[in-house]
Amino acid sequence: QVQLVESGGGLVQSGGSLKLSCVASGYTFTRYVMSWYRQAPGKERELVVAATSDGQSTNYADSMKGRATISRDNAKNTVYLDMNSLKPEDTAVYYCNLGYYSAHADRYLEVWGQGTLVTVSS
Repeated sequence: QVQLVESGGGLVQSGGSLKLSCVASGYTFTRYVMSWYRQAPGKERELVVAATSDGQSTNYADSMKGRATISRDNAKNTVYLDMNSLKPEDTAVYYCNLGYYSAHADRYLEVWGQGTLVTVSS
């Protein structure tokens, strides 16, 4: 069973930086899309960044371009989200998402982590 566990959230002042981690386990496929989403209070969940496993495509939300970087450590099965110049409006629960095609189910599946809270104070 695929599992994702995020960590690294916390309280940071406006203009500060934070690095989130997402450890993935239980998967054997090699082609997937790893994404970070966030959900602010009272708002819908939105995409922060999505990256393909082959490194060929990475897409950032306009609001995070230039302020966020996704990276991964394959040896640790970990994906990171580095964020800088944080603003109060970046306050949200940040979720890790793994999307992959399941041959068994013959469809695209997604797995979500439990989320980690990022609070940016003004």
